[in-house]
Amino acid sequence: MKKRIATFFLVLVPLLLVALSPSTKASESCPPLLEHSYKKLNSSEDVNLCETLKGQVVLVVNTASQCGYTPQFKQLESLYQTYKDRGFTVVGFPSNDFYQDRGSEAETAKVCYINYGVTFPMMEKTKVRGADSEGIFRQLADTSGVEPKWNFYKYLLDRDGKVIGVFPSNSEPMSATFQKVVEAAL
Repeated sequence: MKKRIATFFLVLVPLLLVALSPSTKASESCPPLLEHSYKKLNSSEDVNLCETLKGQVVLVVNTASQCGYTPQFKQLESLYQTYKDRGFTVVGFPSNDFYQDRGSEAETAKVCYINYGVTFPMMEKTKVRGADSEGIFRQLADTSGVEPKWNFYKYLLDRDGKVIGVFPSNSEPMSATFQKVVEAAL
């Protein structure tokens, strides 16, 4: 009888461990929206979005350093600071598609990091609309059916990398309504 129980456990325990452990394939997969790499703003450092953002709730924002909405950097930073410890991040993509980020990347970086104290990830200048849109923005438009109509358009992705909300430029990141949407995603 003891031999049968021992054999039972030798067979059952490994099967249970395999059944209960997450699939290696699932844990290695990356949501299609995050299968991109960009250079960090004003840097030569490459950022793999999947490695950096996988499993987080992500707010993707196209930004501009010379726009009437540029002061939203303060609210975006506050939102990031409020929720970053709960698996939330903001990632900004400067763009001159609306002709309001005409300076060099160094000038854009100064506006973000020095003038507004941004600590969330900021990527290199990117095309965000039209046939020339790049990587993540092409997929955001295809997936959501909405491409940025202006600077500071916001796309909220759930932990699985799916678009769960698109917000126009005038959506204030620290408004109670916006925070409720972020909290629900967390």
